Amino acid sequence: MKIHLQQIPESGVHLEGQETANILDLDDPVIQPLQNVTYSLFVQVEKNNLLVTGQLSLELELECVSCLRHFHYPLNVPDFLYETVAEGRETIDLTPAIREDILLVLPSHPRCDWDGHSECPGLRIEKEASIESVPEAPNAWDVLDELNVKKRS
Repeated sequence: MKIHLQQIPESGVHLEGQETANILDLDDPVIQPLQNVTYSLFVQVEKNNLLVTGQLSLELELECVSCLRHFHYPLNVPDFLYETVAEGRETIDLTPAIREDILLVLPSHPRCDWDGHSECPGLRIEKEASIESVPEAPNAWDVLDELNVKKRS
């Protein structure tokens, strides 16, 4: 997404629209964009600097790390901010900054129960396995009580 500096009025300009999800350059089969990147940005040039603020959003299909089920995930960047020197430049490409901010908010361990309304079948299996596999630890107080009994004798 390129900004033409000559087309920005002194008071700034509000831009809304969409960019293709190809700008994200995702080569991960477990992360699939379902729609284009939607943006709502305010762009202004101030003292030879370009300042861009706004919001980015995108719908993704991710794979759950627990059950491997695919689920929809609405990704939002509510506080997009980009500043760069504008002096001597005709256009500025926002694509790398947009891509970076979106990649930074991707969940590192996506789970299908992210919304709090659904339950991950993998989590249920993990809980059952962890309960069965943990042996009961000996009670430390019992050992101390035995020492106290021996001491009295």
